[in-house]
Amino acid sequence: MAILSKDEAKQIIDKVLAFSKADEVSVGLSGNRTGNIRYARNSVSTSGETTDLSLSVTSVFGKKSGTSTINEFDDASLEKTVRRAEEIARLAPENPEYMPMLGAANFPESKAFADSTAAINPDFRAQAAFNSIDPCVKKNLTAAGYMEDSAGFSAMGNNKGLFGYNKSTSVDFSITVRTADGKGSGYVSRDYNDVSKLNTLAATEIAMQKALASTNTKALEPGKYTVILEPTAGADLLLNMMRSMDARSADEGRSFLGKKGGGTRLGEKLFDERITIYSDPMNAEIPGATYLGDGRPQEKVVWVENGVIKNMSYSRFWAEKQGVKAVPPAGGFIFQGGNESIADLIKGTEKGILVTRFWYIRAVDPQTLLYTGLTRDGTFYIENGQIKYPVKNFRFNESPVIMLNNVEAIGKPVRANGSLVPPLKIRDFTFTSLSDAV
Repeated sequence: MAILSKDEAKQIIDKVLAFSKADEVSVGLSGNRTGNIRYARNSVSTSGETTDLSLSVTSVFGKKSGTSTINEFDDASLEKTVRRAEEIARLAPENPEYMPMLGAANFPESKAFADSTAAINPDFRAQAAFNSIDPCVKKNLTAAGYMEDSAGFSAMGNNKGLFGYNKSTSVDFSITVRTADGKGSGYVSRDYNDVSKLNTLAATEIAMQKALASTNTKALEPGKYTVILEPTAGADLLLNMMRSMDARSADEGRSFLGKKGGGTRLGEKLFDERITIYSDPMNAEIPGATYLGDGRPQEKVVWVENGVIKNMSYSRFWAEKQGVKAVPPAGGFIFQGGNESIADLIKGTEKGILVTRFWYIRAVDPQTLLYTGLTRDGTFYIENGQIKYPVKNFRFNESPVIMLNNVEAIGKPVRANGSLVPPLKIRDFTFTSLSDAV
């Protein structure tokens, strides 16, 4: 029962709406089946599967709103939930930024559901884990990994005629491989909507290679280096930047898109002209939901084009205040790139550092988008187009804004953390100190 059809979901939502006595009422209905398997020290430690189905009701009187949730679906329970939401709304203070609910709209069907992922069962998870653990055991390496798969739906409706329905699936896999002496470590992560694209053996073999290659590290002096950021590393910083493209924060001078003394950097060239970033829920590699929780459609949006800031995200309230379109924030994003692989970028590097991933990233200054964090699980020195030796991990202090002005090469985008991100070759990346972490 965790995944209801569009008609089944609408029937329940319509029933709930009929119970309402509020000025406005919206109903959210969602369900999913989620499974997982976790292993460490070459042995499965936990595995399980859960199903969930829940409904939320938001009732509004004027600018006062209240929300109640439930996971029981008999008529008496549904009506009781509506009454409870109305009771909370009457007691709530007015929200001066409340926006009236949106009316009917036609949303395209999401492409984020894959039957292969929905069909995952315990046997599949066990085999996926075995394919990762077995090669590590044979080479006296230690594997620690986690795979989580989900299949579900979400639906929403209100008393103004709005109704939306999406189905989606996802599978996330990560693996850390350590050498027996604990001095070498390799990491790989993969995420897809369609599990047929996931090969846990192939991913683990990459992590194994990095673990074996990363023992006996040498210490390099901190400073500014040319770096090649693998997509997993680049995505960590770029996701933070994309989450900071809110127009209100910029207008109020709280973000990197705000100007001192007022105004924003919309329309300004902030990055290298090769940088173009957009989001598109219909993209075949990273399909997403076709509407936002407040009923706005998710459409293709170009955020950066040839280095120029083309759009910022707006809440409905702030968009009305500014007299512009209410653009939803990006979910996953697509960073346009070229055709070069990581190996190609390495071959073209005279001296530099290859970074597998970053860890423990924290904001230092939101107005310049400065972040700090650590490299981890495979950091290597490059010389004359070849990886020469592993190096001790670094702490970095860097801003994606500066980073995207120091681009030397952009590789072929691949999926990483729900986005399409290319490997990036960046000059003058700032490492501030060494780290003893493996």
